[in-house]
Amino acid sequence: MAKELTLRWGKRSRNNAPLERGVTMIETMIAVAILLIVVVGVLPVFTVGFQVTEQQGDISTRTSEYAEDKMESLMKLTFPDGTTDTTQFPPVPGGTGLGGAMAASTTVGAVPPAAAVAKYVDYYAYDGTYQQGTAAGAYYTRQWSITTDATGTLKTITVAVTSVQKAGVLGLAPSTTLVCIKSNNL
Repeated sequence: MAKELTLRWGKRSRNNAPLERGVTMIETMIAVAILLIVVVGVLPVFTVGFQVTEQQGDISTRTSEYAEDKMESLMKLTFPDGTTDTTQFPPVPGGTGLGGAMAASTTVGAVPPAAAVAKYVDYYAYDGTYQQGTAAGAYYTRQWSITTDATGTLKTITVAVTSVQKAGVLGLAPSTTLVCIKSNNL
């Protein structure tokens, strides 16, 4: 019986060798070649995805930053302010401010990109340079509107920043719109 166990659990018999054959070098090379073909075919999709994400991310960040800056500047003004020029940076006297003492249910300014209203729009170049009152060379358009409610005690301030679709930039042109409400704390 001991001899039987030794043969059974000891060395393997040479008769099983053809059944325990491994992967050959040719099979491995074919598998690697197929994998490389698939990876090279899919690589351009990832490249385009990275480019779009990088470009759109940078532009979206800037539109958000410019919208926040303008909203903060407008929210700092007093409720009845009608004399601060908010198209200047920093704001100076000689403009429309928050519309002054507006009649109830009145809107000044506009936010659709095609309907820019003087004194309620300003511009930035692609590199972030503030364009002093001119749309020439502007890449970002920042517009705002102010609406007084029916009671005359609340002003809804809307700021919209849109970017121009620059040649070579993939995807849709990003834009950001912010809305805040300012109350008359008399």
